[in-house]
Amino acid sequence: MMSLTHFDQRGEAHMVDVGDKAVTRRRAVAEGRIRMDAATLALIQQGGHKKGDVLAIARIAGIMAAKRTSDLVPLCHPLSLTRVAIDLDAREGESGVYCRATVETQGQTGVEMEALCAVQVSLLTIYDMCKALDRGMEMTDVRLVEKLGGRSGHWTREPAQASC
Repeated sequence: MMSLTHFDQRGEAHMVDVGDKAVTRRRAVAEGRIRMDAATLALIQQGGHKKGDVLAIARIAGIMAAKRTSDLVPLCHPLSLTRVAIDLDAREGESGVYCRATVETQGQTGVEMEALCAVQVSLLTIYDMCKALDRGMEMTDVRLVEKLGGRSGHWTREPAQASC
């Protein structure tokens, strides 16, 4: 049985030592969505929100979140990221916005937390900007889709689970 890496032999929390790990290309992709009233989505699509372009601001927020993940998640290593891409897609059929974050680095530890954090903060930013219109928005399905690099290699979510 695998053990949790963020606990030492005494059960105390610690930051994992990655000093002896090889530097490799690392990539993680995460996704999530926020559902909302059709009128709220229409306002976002039309660019009529008085606070500005909701999706552009959410994209920047996601990039910033990926860069600051180690400030938010106590045992995450600060990383030098080489790429952060936030794709936001307004989907009328789902009455919501789909978010996909891709994060990359050359390093000794993975970027899964950075990708997940980027999705969460992008969706939270949409909620924040639109909450005066629609407090019932719901953020759902935030999950890791793909992870590449390191000792564990390449992992992808089963296609049936990753469909949007």
